[in-house]
Amino acid sequence: MTLQQAIEQILVAGDKAFVPYIMAGDGGLETLKPTILKFQQLGVTAIEIGIPFTDPVADGPVIEQAGERALAHGVTLRKVLKELTSFADEITVPLVAMTYLNPILAYGVEHFARDAKAAQIQGLIVPDMPYEERAIIHPALQAQNIALVQLVSLTSPAERMKKLAKASEGFIYAVTVNGITGERASFADDLKNHFANLKAFSDIPVLAGFGISTPAHVKNFGELADGVIVGSKIVTALKQQDWTTIETLVQASKKAAVL
Repeated sequence: MTLQQAIEQILVAGDKAFVPYIMAGDGGLETLKPTILKFQQLGVTAIEIGIPFTDPVADGPVIEQAGERALAHGVTLRKVLKELTSFADEITVPLVAMTYLNPILAYGVEHFARDAKAAQIQGLIVPDMPYEERAIIHPALQAQNIALVQLVSLTSPAERMKKLAKASEGFIYAVTVNGITGERASFADDLKNHFANLKAFSDIPVLAGFGISTPAHVKNFGELADGVIVGSKIVTALKQQDWTTIETLVQASKKAAVL
């Protein structure tokens, strides 16, 4: 099942997609397998796997610090893919890798795409790669059926938003705030129009991300979009081994959720 199909299957059932973000190797690479298997048990739609990087321009302090902890453990893109491949037959939900462009180029684009496929990576987010430069990696990803997900910001002009929405694969990553990742208390009032426009531009699912940190956020954004990506709150909860908070967030994406 493709990334897009996995999301659409959830929507047909009347629920909304829930995608947790984890920083690979935060706490050591050996934590990756049990964390992914636990999320699968909780019924998440897909899992976004962050790859630690020395200059994470899109990351807020929580995720940046998680990346620093992972780097201190010696975690690299190559090691993450190797670890995922070691238990690939146990992975039952799509994985979406979030990495910056330099590590992919250093790896070798085609080599990376082949290894990512073996590691069950079905989608890729590259926040520092401009849309205009996607041809650097897109053909290699296409050859392995890996979706290249586009980030669409609140401040994008309508024409650019349309271009990004049409080019995105798997889902459209709708950024709900201006700026970097991190928990937020409030969001812009015109988000309803933002999501309506994105849905009008493309048939693929639209997921909301950046700043979503409470069950109410999950439910509210689920009404505007097709689901949510939760990062900083998940990273903090994992560091504290607080699976109760995580489970509450996941449950808020279900149609029966009452808050």
